[in-house]
Amino acid sequence: MCGRYALTATPEELVELFALLKVDGFPARYNIAPTQPILIVLAGERAAPGSNLPERKAMLVRWGLTPSWVKDPRDFPLLINARAETAAQKASFKAAMRHRRILVPVSGFYEWHRPPKDSGEPAQAYWIRPRKGGVVAFAGLMETWASADGSEIDTAAILTIAANATISAIHDRMPVVIKPEDFSRWLDCRTQEPRDVADLLVSAEDDYFEAIAVSDKVNKVANLGADLQTPVTPHPRRDSRQQAVPKSTQLSLF
Repeated sequence: MCGRYALTATPEELVELFALLKVDGFPARYNIAPTQPILIVLAGERAAPGSNLPERKAMLVRWGLTPSWVKDPRDFPLLINARAETAAQKASFKAAMRHRRILVPVSGFYEWHRPPKDSGEPAQAYWIRPRKGGVVAFAGLMETWASADGSEIDTAAILTIAANATISAIHDRMPVVIKPEDFSRWLDCRTQEPRDVADLLVSAEDDYFEAIAVSDKVNKVANLGADLQTPVTPHPRRDSRQQAVPKSTQLSLF
């Protein structure tokens, strides 16, 4: 599951990694939460023969996908994540899987290890980032919802998959990572159907991410500083014989 993340890269870094024409300036964001505007990358318009314009573009959308067929978003759950294993079949996501696949640039994400309630142990927040640093691209889906008066809002969700060995000690789900060499294939909704890109929907390698225990300040959306990523000593576990953090019992909505 992915419920909070950070993006601290510069616009120049994003332009280079995603082959964009430009990205408007923006400040580093250390606590991006659902319903907030997020930066995404999608395939651009088909370029004219001989054109040297970039094939991708960036835009801001709301984090929390609303399918186009929804009549009133107030009566519909906020879809911040979608299960990669079933998104192509689910009514809420199948159109976006076929026609509107996107990339979500992030510097890392936050996850919570939530022990069983009867254990008496507190939840522990973790900052999870690529071991080699830099920006990572999460697989995402986009939908444009139109109201009865014609106004539109662009929305998005992040695809998740079963966690790898590193993340499963904290949570049973993790975002799907799309590698740079696969950007074009993932974003190509003209010729690549969901079944053609299904092989990209896998867990990242076990050594791709590192998890760093951080304070619970990240729980509050009003906390926005870099100190959210300052390492802390994890909460002690009651059973000192335990050699690893047990898998989370939290369930994903999707």
